[in-house]
Amino acid sequence: MSQPPNQPPHQGGFGAPQDPPPGGFGAPTPPPPQGTPQTPPPPQGPPSGPPPQQPGYGYPQQPGQPGQPGQPGQSGPYAQPGPYSSGPYAQPQQPGPYGQQPGQPGYGYPQAQYPGAPGTPPPGGSGSRNPFKGKPALAIAAAVAALLVIGGSVWAVTSGGDDEDKKPSVAGQSDDPKPSGSKGGAPVNPGDGSGDGGEDPEDLNEGRQAGEAKVLWYKEAPDAPGSGAEAEGMWITDKAAVKAAYKQVFAYNVGDGKPAWDPVAFPEKICAATREKTAADKIVVAYMSGSSDRAKCNQLQEIDLATGAKGWTGKVDDGELFDSTLSLELTLSGNTMMIGRSQSGTAYDVTSGKKLYEKKKYGDACFPAGFAGSADKLVQVASCGAGGDNEHDEVQGLDPKTGKVLWTYQYEKGWRVERAYSVDPLVVYATNEDKKVWNISTFTSGGKVLEQVGVDEDFAPECGWAIMERDLQGCTGVTVADNTLFLPTEATSGANEIVAVDLASGKEKWRAKSPADESMVPLKAEGDQLIAYVQPSYDAGGQIVSVPTGGNSHKPSKLLQNPQGTADIENSFYSKEVDWVDGRFYISSTRLSGKDESKEKLMLAYGK
Repeated sequence: MSQPPNQPPHQGGFGAPQDPPPGGFGAPTPPPPQGTPQTPPPPQGPPSGPPPQQPGYGYPQQPGQPGQPGQPGQSGPYAQPGPYSSGPYAQPQQPGPYGQQPGQPGYGYPQAQYPGAPGTPPPGGSGSRNPFKGKPALAIAAAVAALLVIGGSVWAVTSGGDDEDKKPSVAGQSDDPKPSGSKGGAPVNPGDGSGDGGEDPEDLNEGRQAGEAKVLWYKEAPDAPGSGAEAEGMWITDKAAVKAAYKQVFAYNVGDGKPAWDPVAFPEKICAATREKTAADKIVVAYMSGSSDRAKCNQLQEIDLATGAKGWTGKVDDGELFDSTLSLELTLSGNTMMIGRSQSGTAYDVTSGKKLYEKKKYGDACFPAGFAGSADKLVQVASCGAGGDNEHDEVQGLDPKTGKVLWTYQYEKGWRVERAYSVDPLVVYATNEDKKVWNISTFTSGGKVLEQVGVDEDFAPECGWAIMERDLQGCTGVTVADNTLFLPTEATSGANEIVAVDLASGKEKWRAKSPADESMVPLKAEGDQLIAYVQPSYDAGGQIVSVPTGGNSHKPSKLLQNPQGTADIENSFYSKEVDWVDGRFYISSTRLSGKDESKEKLMLAYGK
């Protein structure tokens, strides 16, 4: 494959490594034909030159910059204290209710914590800005370290504002530029997320302008504790939009937002859920065993998305010493659901709840650290030999039905497997914190490195933080389709781009520039079109656009323009889920602030 450009680090990223060795950015190289695990060669030394002074979109700016509160001066993201700042695996401390919780007992690596618990945002708080947005992939490991201690960079912003009498001026379709009025035009307002609530006194479609979509319906958030609550998960079927929030799972008709079925309530808060729905349109959620400090995230419940009916139930047992169920990760691969604990995993038949097999410690102190799945493939990442000379990460392909190891790929010491951008084909993103370099490799079905991305660019997919040891599939804004990897670049100033990378060669195929000054991120591929979301600004709603993946022109075409009047709501989510299904755009919060005085939104649906 071609090598990355041999050039000094550039401003605006953290600098690509200079003169990388053959095989990309110093990352894994294909193992020998015998299939023996092979370690990647070390990259060249850390990049020279100063780190960038311009933070990425959504990160706290330096004091005196507009739009953000003053932050303590930093000399760059690597100067931020974090997991690696006071020793190779030092555990950070962080402000906020989550900041003083110790990491889950593990085997050496720091456990990620939730950054920036909800609080009153200062003027100009960034709200929904994803903490990884604007951080180049090259430095994501250090970005994680910085993220864990930047409590002021992620705020739980609500949409009510200081003056509740000021209704948003939301614009209308191109064929009806006039205000929609209260008859037939107002979206359904549930009040508390649990019912239709009748006509909405806060008509989000009042004042819609020509060319703008309308709010089909929206839901206000249910009551949550003052410290906030999780609202992870959003599942869209052909009939219902289903959303988990705190202790309930809600379902709304996709067209009018009226309840599709009665909410499913749980005695304690929901703590995990399958990211995808099964082929039979079912999900599994986990909820806490109680409300005390000793409560575990170990109660399982299957739910039918078509009816809301409860299916099988189960309880996840703790593993051996230090292998707890304080938090879980639920990963689907066909009819297999892998439940990851802090140091192991248990596989269940998702159709019946029957236990299938366990994945535990093996070899040279190798502990399962995360799982990733697709329709018929399952991948495990393990951390081995923590603190020793043989410390390294391994990636294994598993038979989802039996847990049998199909292949093993060993990374060199110092490399940490962070994400699986795709499982079929397998595309792995890894970082080396000491060298401050990154690598993206695509693997064959037999576990050998097929190729490595050789594009010298600051990529910025929207990635969350791991609840467990790893959250391999915790990134949005990255898509793989037709043997092509689609990644957004960092927006340092003005519009960013989506880069299409050929996975067979590692080379760039084409670029598409955002049609606005806000970042554009890929959502999914539909036929020969890439569907992307353009983030809202303070004076314009977000956009859904399509980008042709073939031919010579890759100019985005607008599919939906969200109204300016609800741009503040789009921007207000502390963290969010978005989806585009059957010509409708759905956006929902994944973290509730719990503020009674706010008019916090749980979910909105836009359409024409």
